[in-house]
Amino acid sequence: MTVRITASEAIVRFLIAQRIVVDGAEVPLFPGVLAIFGHGNVVGLGHSLERHRDEIPVWRGQNEQGMGLAAAGFAKAMRRQQILVCTSSVGPGATNMVTAAGVAMSNRLPVLFISGDTFHSRLPDPVLQQVEHFGVPATTVNDAFRPVVRYWDRITHPAQLLHSLPQAVGTMLDPADCGPAFIGLPQDVAAEAYDFPEAFFDVRVHEIARPRPDLGQVARAVEAIRGARRPVIIAGGGVHYSRAEAELAAFAEEFGIPVVETVAGKSSLLASHPRYVGPIGVTGAEAANAAVREADVAIAIGTRLEDFTTGSWTVFDEATTIVAVNAARFDALKHLSVPVVGDALSAMRDIAAGLEGWSAASDWTDRGVDLRAGLADFVRSRTEDDGVWPPSYAQLVGVVHGTATEDDYILNAAGGLPGELIVNWLSKGIATFDCEYGFSCMGYDISGAWGAALARPKGQVYAMVGDGSYLMLNSDIYASVLSGKKFILVVCDNEGYAVIERLQVNQGGASYNNMLKDSLGSGVDARVDFRAHAESMGALAIEVGSLAEFGDALVTARAADRTTVIVTKVRANDWTEGGAFWEVGVPEVSDRPEVLAARAAMDEGLQAQRRGV
Repeated sequence: MTVRITASEAIVRFLIAQRIVVDGAEVPLFPGVLAIFGHGNVVGLGHSLERHRDEIPVWRGQNEQGMGLAAAGFAKAMRRQQILVCTSSVGPGATNMVTAAGVAMSNRLPVLFISGDTFHSRLPDPVLQQVEHFGVPATTVNDAFRPVVRYWDRITHPAQLLHSLPQAVGTMLDPADCGPAFIGLPQDVAAEAYDFPEAFFDVRVHEIARPRPDLGQVARAVEAIRGARRPVIIAGGGVHYSRAEAELAAFAEEFGIPVVETVAGKSSLLASHPRYVGPIGVTGAEAANAAVREADVAIAIGTRLEDFTTGSWTVFDEATTIVAVNAARFDALKHLSVPVVGDALSAMRDIAAGLEGWSAASDWTDRGVDLRAGLADFVRSRTEDDGVWPPSYAQLVGVVHGTATEDDYILNAAGGLPGELIVNWLSKGIATFDCEYGFSCMGYDISGAWGAALARPKGQVYAMVGDGSYLMLNSDIYASVLSGKKFILVVCDNEGYAVIERLQVNQGGASYNNMLKDSLGSGVDARVDFRAHAESMGALAIEVGSLAEFGDALVTARAADRTTVIVTKVRANDWTEGGAFWEVGVPEVSDRPEVLAARAAMDEGLQAQRRGV
């Protein structure tokens, strides 16, 4: 049996038919669409979405990049178990989403992007918003998505959907290949009818696979760990996506192994767990970095081991053996690791069976306890009120943490706040932390918070953002008000891109074009009224002048019925040090002695860099 419908209608019906089981309940795999309609998608896909408005909700976006970032934030909050769709017209609507696709790609998060495209027939060419390539007429702006998605297709005939849509879904649900998918939909094809098999629209209940690792790989990993006296576990985002947090906690406790977390893996272990030592890397804590430096075996679970995690590969001793447990073979093979390719939960169970009767050296377990205590003391010293206004980032983090419950969710992204939150936020609940530090995208903070609010049925979503990131992308404050999906936003105003100025000056450069005070302009001392700006978008807004007022504002915001923005000044040069090296491109030659000194220090630091063995 067939049904004659348009390509657009077929896409919508297919999306509605996809289901998944989350926490024991069958729910839509695609619970909604974020849309900005234009001439390239409103009369085709938009028409079909309106006809099915009771089956798949559509939330109106304010900026296409923001929509994509919200969808990425949603996917992270859902631990990749549900997927939002983002649709735009061709042209700037599509290219605006490319940055968001990069965020999803870097962080291995599923988002389905569907963009309008120019006419497949080319008869009306060149059409509004078309970018013409004289020698390659088939190229459109949608080709810009190719480097930043896992799956890319342009539909040139409705029948292609029969192949393309299942493949896109399969990619987004694949633990090893997970990432965003893109479908380009030319305007004439979107409106074209085809006799689709009715079975294509049958309800399908999906399960995320748990690929078991090869037993030979497990045996080699067990051998490496049994030969260790000082093993450490590095918990990455894959622990969350495997929903393996309880298994991690039991594994670490049973074998007495200290646990450190990557940025994506933070809150995979409660800060109160006896084996928890803290976050690793450039934005990590010295306690965790010390544990990794001293370890003879590092068990990396679900992490891609990027440079902020590894301190540009200086945190690891050259002699340290890495056992890499990862669903993606690409990640499991890094730095000549002992690979265990498979699902994190399944792999930990198989490895644990082989380790029965073994444990880490008792003095090493005790060392982890001492490091953990040192971390707690350090966080206490950083977050306590010293009576000076404006406060440090860390002090603001401490106040937010004091009001948060185990059900609350904290989110941030680029700038100075990641280093402050990653170290100073001691997780009270599992999977309650999101720092977008894969693509380090300014503006994710606000849009991602809206996405997290769409995802989380309980608890409060907090987002902390700098003034620079706020100015990059803030329109989803209005989106949250419009959709009734509340979050609490803390705007930390240090009057510039202070963390980049820190890097600029620390590497020998002169302060330039980062802080408002040293940017070119008319000389007028212009400052943004963030409170008034947030209020103009329908949010409640409070500006504070003390930590006591800040605490009171958080209480007010929690009780409010809509998104609330709290504006506070913050010190521009009071940072929580992470204690790890980071390689950046300091010039070899310069007329500034400070730059030459910074280059010499960089070269010296590189002497500790692990070279891949």
